[in-house]
Amino acid sequence: MDNQPNNPLHGVKLEQIVTRLVEHYGWQVLAQHININSFKNDPSVKSSLKFLRRTPWARE
Repeated sequence: MDNQPNNPLHGVKLEQIVTRLVEHYGWQVLAQHININSFKNDPSVKSSLKFLRRTPWARE
């Protein structure tokens, strides 16, 4: 793995990012700002991770 000293997300897992966002903002606020069904309908970290990992535009 490349050394990325200036990348604050280096080494942080996607699950950690989603969990922290949910803890800080909550599902309702995330759904208002990001139009993703897994944030709106029966939201869960598992369904959000599945969507984010399989959707090309979300991976960019």
